[in-house]
Amino acid sequence: MSAASWRAHFTFNKYTAICARATRQALKEEERAAAERRGYMALRYQEWKDGKASENLNLAEKKQ
Repeated sequence: MSAASWRAHFTFNKYTAICARATRQALKEEERAAAERRGYMALRYQEWKDGKASENLNLAEKKQ
């Protein structure tokens, strides 16, 4: 069987998220906290018309 067993249960993105979480949890406290902060993200949306940008809309605020 050539297919990985995780493919029957998870999408690739879900699989990599699980692996990343497990890797972060294995780190020492100081390194783990820094790695978790890097994992948070902000989601912004900006529409462009006629070569000009509209206002930036924050759809999801970055956690501190």
